[in-house]
Amino acid sequence: MSELNPYAKFLDGRPLDVILSATSHEIANKLQMIGPDRISAAPAPGKWSPAEIVCHLADCEIAFAFRLRQTLAEEHHVLQPFDQEKWAAPYNGIPAKDALATFAALRAWNLKLIARALPASASKPVTHPERGAMTFQTIVETMAGHDLNHLGQLRRMATGVQS
Repeated sequence: MSELNPYAKFLDGRPLDVILSATSHEIANKLQMIGPDRISAAPAPGKWSPAEIVCHLADCEIAFAFRLRQTLAEEHHVLQPFDQEKWAAPYNGIPAKDALATFAALRAWNLKLIARALPASASKPVTHPERGAMTFQTIVETMAGHDLNHLGQLRRMATGVQS
């Protein structure tokens, strides 16, 4: 699984639906801990600020939404990778609360799809050009691991502990 899902190492054994459904609340909690004075401040040169991380999560939720639906709708679908740095170019100045609202709405919609699709479509195949053959389930696992990775970053920013 780790080759197909580069975020598998972040999964913590909780059910995927529990992780995915808690993320919006966890983001809001971390942003509150970070506070308005630090929300737009990058922790280091070349790193994303907390607000930019939430923008990235909102953009990724758009990409995951499309990937999930394409996987279900098409046979032998090939996923389209994207350059996250190029997508991040317009993030500066977007309020974290707007990005979080977007993420939360998209996530709620994706959770409805996932709940209806699993477990029947768990093994539906799809190909990622860089990672190879994977399944609908792998995409869901990637979403959860990706969430936990970025929640960890936000937690470290909130507590001032960088690693």
